[in-house]
Amino acid sequence: MSTRGPIAGPFAARQRTTLLRRQRGVTLFGLLFWAIVVGFVALIGMRVLPTLNEFFTIQKAVNKVAVEGGSTVPEIRAAFDRQKDIEYSIQSISGKDLDITKENDKIVVRFAYDKEIELVSPVYILIKYEGRSK
Repeated sequence: MSTRGPIAGPFAARQRTTLLRRQRGVTLFGLLFWAIVVGFVALIGMRVLPTLNEFFTIQKAVNKVAVEGGSTVPEIRAAFDRQKDIEYSIQSISGKDLDITKENDKIVVRFAYDKEIELVSPVYILIKYEGRSK
């Protein structure tokens, strides 16, 4: 009987190295790194998603106003302001910010605005939104 441990003999060093290579896992540093990355992406997502919702609401309102809003520029602007009062999520633009033109006997309403989002003071993201009626 041998009193040596489980890994002993001429191949002991190679067996220990093989066992150490097989052990894999996440280090504490790696875990903290990925937690910070995922947290930062989640922070950006939570700040940007409401502005995307507002953009799509504005786009929907502009499409509706271009079709049903009226035939003159003041009527279309007033119709957009009424739509804005109905949709509480529209805060970035108003009827006076719309660019209203006529192309091929069809009313086209364009809009553009910038949205500044504070991530962590003094870090901000600037997103430029623009769109037009279909």
